[in-house]
Amino acid sequence: PSYLDRALAIVEEGGNSYRSDGALWLRTTNFGDDKDRVLKRSDGGPTYLAADLAYLLEKRERGIERQLLPVGADHHGYVARMKAAFAALGGDPDRLEMPILQFVHLIEGSERAAMSKRRGEFITLDDLIDEIGVDATRYFMLQRSHDRTVDLDLDLAKRQDRENPVYYIQYAHARIVTMLGKLPAERVSAALAPDADWGDGELHPAERALVKALAEFPDEVTEAALRRGPHRIAAYALGMAQEFTAFYRDCKVVGASPESVESFRIALSQSARQ
Repeated sequence: PSYLDRALAIVEEGGNSYRSDGALWLRTTNFGDDKDRVLKRSDGGPTYLAADLAYLLEKRERGIERQLLPVGADHHGYVARMKAAFAALGGDPDRLEMPILQFVHLIEGSERAAMSKRRGEFITLDDLIDEIGVDATRYFMLQRSHDRTVDLDLDLAKRQDRENPVYYIQYAHARIVTMLGKLPAERVSAALAPDADWGDGELHPAERALVKALAEFPDEVTEAALRRGPHRIAAYALGMAQEFTAFYRDCKVVGASPESVESFRIALSQSARQ
C-alpha cells in the first residue's frame, strides 16, 4: 500500500479518524487542535492534510528523528493541525518543528513588489535564479532571519562590485585562490603541515583579527544549527571576507620574510578560503 493508505490506516487503527457526512475526518481535537480536519472529501478525494500525513510518515520511517517543515506566514494556522496530525500517527509533536517564514519582497529600482497568489502576481524561484543567478539567490534569501521580511534588491544582487555582498565574498575567495596559486604546491603543503614553522613573533593586528574570526567559526555553526538560523553563516561569510580583505591589504603573504611568517600567512589564507 502507498504511504497515504498506510497513514490513513494508522490513524484509523488508533481511533483517531471517523466518517461524517460522507467524508473522512481526523480527530485533531484529541491533540490540541481547535477543530477536526477532513482527510478525504465526500467525493473520495484526499485533502492536503492527507498528503501531509503520508509525507510525515515517509520521513519518520526513513529514520528522520526531527522533522522541520517551514511554512509561509500566511499558513501559521497550519502548525497546530500538523502537530496534531503527527501525534495521531504516533509521533512526538515536539519533534516536528514548523518555522514560520516571512515573505520575500523583490525591489527593482524604487518599486517594491508584494506577491499575491490570488491575484496571480508572483515570481517563481526559477525566474529569480534566471534573473540574478544561483549564488546571489541563495545568499540574499538566507541573509535575514526567517522570521523577518526579506527585501531582495535585484539591482544590488546583479552588481559586480563591493556593494554586493555576494560579489564581495566571492572576490575574496577568488583572491586567495589566485594568490596561493602563484606558489608551488609543495610550498603550500609545507606551510600547512602539522610540523610547519610558523614562528613565535608578535602578531600583526590584521593577523590577530583574522585568527579571532576563524576561531569563532565552530561556535557560529553550532549556534546556526541550534537556532535554525542559517542567516548567521551568511553574515559570518561576509565578515570573514572583510577580515581577510583587511589582512591582505596590510600583510604581505607571498614573499613575506622570514619564511616562518610566510608559512603562517599561507596557513591563515587557506583557513579563510575554506
